[in-house]
Amino acid sequence: MATIRITQTGSPIRRTPDQRKTLIGLGLNKMHRTVELTDTPEVRGMIRKVQHMVNVEG
Repeated sequence: MATIRITQTGSPIRRTPDQRKTLIGLGLNKMHRTVELTDTPEVRGMIRKVQHMVNVEG
């Protein structure tokens, strides 16, 4: 399966609790942290929810 790299660029401060939990679900909880995840519809949906706080490569 294909993988995608996700980097957190925005702060979860003053965001809704569900957006904070989504970042944690993606494995991101600190600024400029990068994770590699498999490209699945579930992951894409989570990215779409916090797209203003992350950069996606691949």
